[in-house]
Amino acid sequence: MRDGPLTGLRVIDASTILAGPLCCQILGDFGADVIKIEHPVAGDSMRGHGHAKDGVPLWWKEISRNKRTVGLKLSVPEGADLLLRLAATADVLVENFRPGTLERWGIGPEQLHEVNPGLVLVRISGFGQQGPYAHRPGFGTLAEAMSGFAHLTGEPDGPPTLPAFGLADSICGIAASSAAMVALWARERNGGKGQVVDLSLLEPIMMAVGPGPTVYDQLGVVQQRHGNRSSNNAPRNTYRTRDGDWVAVSTSAQTIAERVLRLVGHPEVVDEPWFASGRERAQHADLLDDLVGGWIAERTRDEVMRAFEEAGAAVAPVYSARDIVADEHVRATGMVVEVPDPDLGDMLMHNVLWRMSDTPGRIRFTGRPPGADTDDLLIDELGCSPEAIAELRTREIVA
Repeated sequence: MRDGPLTGLRVIDASTILAGPLCCQILGDFGADVIKIEHPVAGDSMRGHGHAKDGVPLWWKEISRNKRTVGLKLSVPEGADLLLRLAATADVLVENFRPGTLERWGIGPEQLHEVNPGLVLVRISGFGQQGPYAHRPGFGTLAEAMSGFAHLTGEPDGPPTLPAFGLADSICGIAASSAAMVALWARERNGGKGQVVDLSLLEPIMMAVGPGPTVYDQLGVVQQRHGNRSSNNAPRNTYRTRDGDWVAVSTSAQTIAERVLRLVGHPEVVDEPWFASGRERAQHADLLDDLVGGWIAERTRDEVMRAFEEAGAAVAPVYSARDIVADEHVRATGMVVEVPDPDLGDMLMHNVLWRMSDTPGRIRFTGRPPGADTDDLLIDELGCSPEAIAELRTREIVA
């Protein structure tokens, strides 16, 4: 396996929980040398998120793969100075402390760019570095609420619904990896000058939710919850099969909608004037759901999948994690891969996020124990004396 396209790029991951670490995971997957900064005593709180096996945190193994880890207390001058020395060797630094925290510690943009004018500083926060809400605590749940996502999710007569996973954080992390690369490209065209990227958890998911603000601005329309239905097309729902499984059907394209109704034995509906547009079909969702759902309920999931495939109609099974890892397409295309781990042996995890024909990414190693690379980085690379690092360890400034 050749080196990844970002080989030679150094990234400092000074973030916690999910959005920042995911951004750095993506960069590391494609070859960047990622240095993970953790609190020397408490560690990164991501180590305590999710399931563990024999005391080994499983999510950490994936989110911190391809990252070397250093225990460093940034809130004291000695720790801040070591971060500045690391930053002088880096291309990107990602952080998600409360706005003003780095400045209070003496390692804000001014100090970072003094030691490294070319550094790209990606700052992730709940609501951005400026504005009335900048200093509020910011978590993905709050962004999911304020973005319009929760308002549009759930049954029409039920409460707003939050996702059961880190949706806002994940969207933000992917956006942050893109933002870092845009800033690096700008650096190449701007004489090597770095800059600050200000990214909130709120904005990426707000964009993902869709053009609600534009629709409201132009039409005064506030979109409402439709459950699994869509206001743009029908049939669009999940339907239960005879053997108790579920499938999802989408008819975003007119031709697909026609194929579905012919498949379920109701070609006469296709000739109705209202069937000619997605929005008008959505106004007849009760009828269409009855026709499609009734046909599906009489067949097993395998029968439904086979019939839809033969008809060229769009359907997908509703998967659990067990179904995902057993799926032949997921396995054949390498969406999940087995990675050797020193603690757990071979373990299955998501593969790199996209495929590249000439410079593919890869998982070089899984998430590492706290402070596993402190000596290599601080002593071997920065030239700190072993005695100085040992003294800082006794004071719990490094680990």
